[in-house]
Amino acid sequence: MGSDCSGTRFITMTAAPDTPDSPEPASPAPTGPSVIAEAVKRAPNGPGVYRMFDRKGDVLYVGKARSLKKRVTSYTRIGGQTNRIARMIAETAAMEFVSTGTETEALLLEANLIKRLRPRYNVLLRDDKSFPYILITRDHDAPQIVKHRGARNKKGDYFGPFASAGAVGRTINALQRAFLLRSCSDSVYESRTRPCLLFQIKRCAAPCTGEISVQDYAVLVQEAEDFLSGKSGAVRKDLARQMEDAAERLEFETAAVYRDRLAALGHVQSHQGINPHTVDEADVFAVHQEGGQTCIQVFFFRTGQNWGNRAYFPRADKSLEAAEVLGAFIAQFYDDKPVPRLILLSDDVEEKELLSEALTLNAGHKVEVAVPRRGEKRELVEHALSNAKEALGRRLAESASQARLLAGVAETFGLDEPPRRVEVYDNSHIMGTSAVGGMIVAGPEGFEKGQYRKFNIKDTDLTPGDDYAMMREVLRRRFTRLLKESGREPVAEGEEPAEAIAARAETEAGSDSPWPGLVLIDGGPGQLSAAQTVMAELGLEDVPLVAIAKGVDRDAGREEFHIPGRKPFRLPPRDPVLYFVQRLRDEAHRFAIGSHRARRKKAMAANPLDEIAGIGPGRKRALLNHFGSAKAVSRAGLTDLEAAPGISAQMAKTVYDFFHEGKG
Repeated sequence: MGSDCSGTRFITMTAAPDTPDSPEPASPAPTGPSVIAEAVKRAPNGPGVYRMFDRKGDVLYVGKARSLKKRVTSYTRIGGQTNRIARMIAETAAMEFVSTGTETEALLLEANLIKRLRPRYNVLLRDDKSFPYILITRDHDAPQIVKHRGARNKKGDYFGPFASAGAVGRTINALQRAFLLRSCSDSVYESRTRPCLLFQIKRCAAPCTGEISVQDYAVLVQEAEDFLSGKSGAVRKDLARQMEDAAERLEFETAAVYRDRLAALGHVQSHQGINPHTVDEADVFAVHQEGGQTCIQVFFFRTGQNWGNRAYFPRADKSLEAAEVLGAFIAQFYDDKPVPRLILLSDDVEEKELLSEALTLNAGHKVEVAVPRRGEKRELVEHALSNAKEALGRRLAESASQARLLAGVAETFGLDEPPRRVEVYDNSHIMGTSAVGGMIVAGPEGFEKGQYRKFNIKDTDLTPGDDYAMMREVLRRRFTRLLKESGREPVAEGEEPAEAIAARAETEAGSDSPWPGLVLIDGGPGQLSAAQTVMAELGLEDVPLVAIAKGVDRDAGREEFHIPGRKPFRLPPRDPVLYFVQRLRDEAHRFAIGSHRARRKKAMAANPLDEIAGIGPGRKRALLNHFGSAKAVSRAGLTDLEAAPGISAQMAKTVYDFFHEGKG
């Protein structure tokens, strides 16, 4: 749901306590109800969006209101507020306001700002990837069927959204068996001289080599589009009729082809589960809360077919009711996604009519938001709710298991408490080339892949293959940046006051803290020593470090653990903590190797022509077409370069000088 609201009057106002002109001794900025009371004096009366900031300038909360002044006034007292709101008020050091033309526009803007700023006290939509679609291209005589994600800038017909890439992949595979559409790229299509394997296994009609005419292939494409558009019954009847006609003509091989295509269509529909009769296009949302967590299950129905479902676990305060979380979630969910004509909910959300109006404005067509009480629509909601309960139950079980493992890690490695954030580091290279360091992160909810980081090794003075130096560079870059972002200055050991240490420890122990409770290093005493050196340089000797050395003969299960101040030790072969640490180490290894391979592949594909000033894609293509390869271009004489199409005499000399610099 974008923030492009026609007619919106954006008036930004900053509200904070007045400060004298003359400089005063530095003191903490005031926070709390007095700051908000001062802001009320400047708050507009009309609709808009407000933002609350803490002392560091981070956004605490984004909200919308029909009357900004009335809403902000409600925050000028802490009494009677929930614990969450009271904490938010107490931390507020400044406020900003944006006026809008209507409350609907304020809702659109609020959702956009929440997704972009990710305030601590708002309900936050997590795992917000774009949904995949099926695309049947229309820029070729023989259209292609492919999975598509992202902007719809390619000419063709889009069908979706589907809940996951897996759902799209399964559907495309079945559609290929049913309609024999090609999935190869246009370049592969043009280069074929004989049918590929997909033709042999009856997954493609092979228009590339003329096994089917363009006209007959167009009929297959139209049948596929009819099926995806909801005309599955008509398509199945037509195929059944053609199968019977072929059998009556004793053309049994042809009849068998139609039989297989019908079976493939049945396979698609059997995997779709519920296919409603009274709902053509709708998204179904069901919310369930348990154990302080919230799960929202979303089902997608298009053209009367179930195109999958996905479970979301938004970050929300435990004090919020299920309906409150659901209402905030939906506004963010449709910020950048197409909106169906019908949205079915399990719970009656506040301001349902306003939400419907905002989605209608954003979609450009009427959007109904309803909580069904009976009939097939209610059955769809109940089915989604059942899935939400099951998904949350699985997540709580996994979280409990993860919590036990982290508690075991704390006991094994002598930590004060179970770490909420574990960072694991590994390096990957081949003889020092394309060296990459990888950092993976795990916590109470498992691997946090959005927090993974790769570090291209940049130190030119580093000896190729020096793992210790690479580890020092990776850790130095990581923790120097973390110090800067957190505002924590490097402090020599013993110089930080005890009160500051206690206050910082409380802050860094939070669930969203970027500071690790444990750092695991893939390596032995050498890597551990390198890590200790960096931490000492940065004054971070309170960060727990553990190195994992591969066992004798590099056997899994015989790993040796190295901790500063302790003798190396092993864990029993069947210890759950050992398995857990092995998983962390293997994930870091996988990530580092994958990053290294990607960098090496990019380096291998690099073309020296890309480094020549003035050589863009057009001239590069002309040179490669004329000479055949970059190597041939480098060996060409000045006269030969001038003969290439689109290459002027001056450009030819630039290219020649680039490859022959220093050669007399």
